[in-house]
Amino acid sequence: MSKPPQYQLNITVQTAFIEEQSNLNHGPYFFAYTIEIENTGNVTAQLISRHWIISDAFDQTQEVQGPGVVGVQPILKPGESFEYTSGCPLSTPMGKMRGSYQFIGEDGETFEVPIPEFDLVMPRTLH
Repeated sequence: MSKPPQYQLNITVQTAFIEEQSNLNHGPYFFAYTIEIENTGNVTAQLISRHWIISDAFDQTQEVQGPGVVGVQPILKPGESFEYTSGCPLSTPMGKMRGSYQFIGEDGETFEVPIPEFDLVMPRTLH
């Protein structure tokens, strides 16, 4: 008896404040985020699109949707991972992001993988 198809993708996020691209007095404040997507399931899947919800400290929200990530639609076989870095400007020195990726499995089934919410925070510096 064969195992049923299992879609399992783990998402990990690391963030960084990009001081040299930010205006520390008035904004915008620029953040980079690096995301690793790991296929821990048993079915090959392709990332086809993304949906982001980005909020600043005043809870002003913008949504971003589009095909793939950083211009590609990676195909991940079981055990493979894909990592990319992108960026986000905010009008405040802190905010948050969350969203989802849409995938299509090798069997043609589409499914969504949530991206857990993560914080974007400018580090405080002492003078």
